[in-house]
Amino acid sequence: MHAGREDLTGLGVHVPPIDLSTTNPVPDVDAGGQSYENLATGGRPGARDTLVYQRLWNPTVARAEAAVAALEGCEEAVAFGSGMAALSACLLAAVSAGTPHVVAVRPLYGGTDHLLDHGLLGTAVTWADAGSVGDAITPLTGLVVVETPANPTLELLDLEDMVRQAGDVPVLVDNTFATPVLQQPRRHGATLVLHSATKYLGGHGDVIAGVVATTPEWARRLRSVRALTGGLVHPLSAYLLHRGLQTLPVRVRAQQASAQVVAEHLAQHPAVARVHYPGLPGQDPLGLLGRQLAGPGAMVAFALREGYAAAAATVSRTRLITHAVSLGGVDSLIQHPASLTHRPVAAEARPHADVVRLSVGLEDVADLVNDLDAALAASSSSSPGAGTGSGTGSGSGSVQVARQS
Repeated sequence: MHAGREDLTGLGVHVPPIDLSTTNPVPDVDAGGQSYENLATGGRPGARDTLVYQRLWNPTVARAEAAVAALEGCEEAVAFGSGMAALSACLLAAVSAGTPHVVAVRPLYGGTDHLLDHGLLGTAVTWADAGSVGDAITPLTGLVVVETPANPTLELLDLEDMVRQAGDVPVLVDNTFATPVLQQPRRHGATLVLHSATKYLGGHGDVIAGVVATTPEWARRLRSVRALTGGLVHPLSAYLLHRGLQTLPVRVRAQQASAQVVAEHLAQHPAVARVHYPGLPGQDPLGLLGRQLAGPGAMVAFALREGYAAAAATVSRTRLITHAVSLGGVDSLIQHPASLTHRPVAAEARPHADVVRLSVGLEDVADLVNDLDAALAASSSSSPGAGTGSGTGSGSGSVQVARQS
């Protein structure tokens, strides 16, 4: 509610102001030059500094950064024009420090996987499983990159174990799925906490942004990269991100409650082969819920018994749930990861073609269940093998799920 807004009463306003200035007056050459050097090298503005230019510093962006840092239990945060821009800055900072090697654990968001595998920014990646991270580290390793819950199939990683294996190497955790409401990786030893703020933090599908919450040392390095590469987020986007944070806790908890109902229903559905959701029995083998995670979240993935054809048909036949990429907004979204978000991932690491990913929104949960049942029934009846007992049956459109008041 209040992070990044602590000074508003003193300013005589209730809503944060939006500073759209692209440039700022410089009092004199010497002062302007000193301010420019400080900000361009990643410093924070001092009392005597002018802000010079929006690429170097913007007050509206700084407010949103302060709010995310507070939520993540970090000293500072740095915002970027997208989640991929934020990740790119972390990789460039590692490369510029002479540590271009990255150890990463799959699965990851498809864009992250593609960037690491491509080596575009000068990094070299070693793909490790959760138990062999330490063995993969070399003297040139600059980052360990993990995501938990992982995109798209929600595998969980023990962050304290990742940090232990990494030793002195900073661990970067993509916390997009969990949000700081459910997980705060810094409290478990991670150095960098990455968000595609486009998702839950913004929460309304109307802003693209990325944020890294971290230490003061890393924040300065990331601001320097941002200043050099121009990866800034626009003040209007920062304002929308900051506004979205005010409802983040209630959104995440309500979406999570519905996701649990949806996951349990899908787990009993005859057309569904398996459901990936940490809140289901057997899907938290490390006992992380309650210890590292405050809850299983609002993302659900499920696989269709009749394979790719049924998965592709299902995502195209929902009516209330929108067939689209992205996630974490107030409305529910469904997509086929292997064809879209994870299409660039190497074949051996790509999600199975029978898997569908669902971002559960704030619609009434009974309506969501009925929409999924109707789509699954239509998909099953039109897929090869229909009529073999794997369909949903004539009564699947009327589900006994209590409506939320």
